[in-house]
Parts: sequence; structure tokens; C-alpha cells
Amino acid sequence: MTASYHRASQPPSADYTIPQDWEDYTAQEHNTWNILYRRLMEVLPKRADTAFLEGLKALDLNKGGIPHFGRLSDELEKLTGWRVVAVPGLVPDEVFFDHLANRRFPAGNFIRQPDQLNYIQEPDVFHDVFGHVPMLANPVFADYMEAYGKGGLRALGTGCLKNLAALYWYTVEFGLINSSEGMRIYGAGIVSSPAESVFSIDAPDPNRIAYDTERLMRTDYRIDDFQQTYFVIDSYEDLLEKTLNTDFGPLYERLSGGFDYTPETILETDKVFTQGTQAYANKGGRFAS
Repeated sequence: MTASYHRASQPPSADYTIPQDWEDYTAQEHNTWNILYRRLMEVLPKRADTAFLEGLKALDLNKGGIPHFGRLSDELEKLTGWRVVAVPGLVPDEVFFDHLANRRFPAGNFIRQPDQLNYIQEPDVFHDVFGHVPMLANPVFADYMEAYGKGGLRALGTGCLKNLAALYWYTVEFGLINSSEGMRIYGAGIVSSPAESVFSIDAPDPNRIAYDTERLMRTDYRIDDFQQTYFVIDSYEDLLEKTLNTDFGPLYERLSGGFDYTPETILETDKVFTQGTQAYANKGGRFAS
């Protein structure tokens, strides 16, 4: 991945970190954060998982304006040992994995323009901080993120980084959880989008498939539209246990760096959640052999 530079006041260091330059944000940029925050909180209280909402509250991300990474990190570090570091944009895979493996979450220090409120292609400070950081206040999910980073470092050179990216995509970015309160969102890509927050929970269209590590890592994903498939975990403990207990070496040999299933594919062996219920059912759709 190639980094892009938006607000960088100086070239990034070897680990691509840069100063946040919080004092340089304009009133308009702080107001953009506030507008986005208000829009999300109109739809998330009954759709986002308790862990995400508790993280928002614990870190007090509604103080007004873009959070100061240093002060935010001090609070987060007390909870789970994580810190937030500023980067100019997307960073190389090995840099990203190293940050996660050492409990540092790299966040873009720029925020979208007013005409990009509904969509921005590259993750900005709102997506990275509002979407990701609350879940890092959950101890189990924080452990999962560290484990993912360490696993990514081990996966370098395997030719299967696309498959490993799918694991991140379908859990960290677009994950759903079958909670005691029903289907809920924990993925950052969903919670930072008002429209997809509603779509992922309320719409009958997408497939909601019970989490399976290898099945997931064989599945391609959409980057230009709402997801056609969401993978549903039972708990963060279960997600962490299943990934820690997976021997990824033989798995990478089976995967061979490619995807076997499109985002729309449903297998006969899939456990698919029907709309509005926690029960499993065969939802129908295109089946693959």
C-alpha cells in the first residue's frame, strides 16, 4: 500500500508516524467531526454493540471536535495498553502490522472535506478514531488486534496477504456480532457510515453468515459498495480463541493467495442468519459446490 500525504507538516519517520498537529485543525474541520458524530449517534444506539458504545463513553469522544491523540492515548493506555499514532494515510503492510503488534493504532491525521461527508475512499481521522478506537478499549478485542498484527508479520512473504486482509475486512472493518441483544455492529467500516449501519442490521438483502476463519479468508470483498456478506461472531472471546488456535501455516498452503468465493456466494454448509432473528436458517441464494 502506498501512503498518501494530506496534512503532514514533515516527512514521516521510518514507521510512518508524524505529528498530529492538533492545533492546526480549523474550526471547519472540528465542526466536520461534530456533524459526523451527531449523524452516527442518530442510528447507532440500537444497532452498535455494547462494547463499541461503552468504548465511546469511556474515551469521551464527544468532547467536541477532533480528539487530541496524546490525551486520547493516555486514556486508552490505562484501559488496554494501546496508543493512537498519527500517520499521513495508508502505510505499507509491514509497518501496519508492526504498529498493531506493538499496540499502536495508526490513524490518519486528516479529516474529509464537507462535500465528502457521505463517503471518502481513504480512511480519515473520523473513520480511524471514531470507528476503530472505541473497540480498542475492550480488553479482548484489543488482544485480537495485537494478535492480528503479530500474525501479519509472520504472514509476510507467504503470498496470502489478500486472504489475511479479508480477515481484517470482515471482522475489524465489517464485523457483526450475535449478541444477547440481537444482531449488532462492531466493525469500524460500518459504525462510521450511517447508511451502512442501517443496511447491515435492518436490510433483508445482505447475507449474514456465521464466522468461520477459513471460509471467511476464501471470500473476496467489496470496496466500492455496501457489503453483500457480513460474517457474524458469537463473542470477542470466541473470535480471539478461533484465530489464536488456527494453524495459519497449513491454511496459507491451502489458500494459495487467491479467493474461491465471491462476496455473494452462499455455501450449503454456511449457517446463515435470517433477518430479525438469532436462529440459523438456510436463507437461499446462489450456492457453490
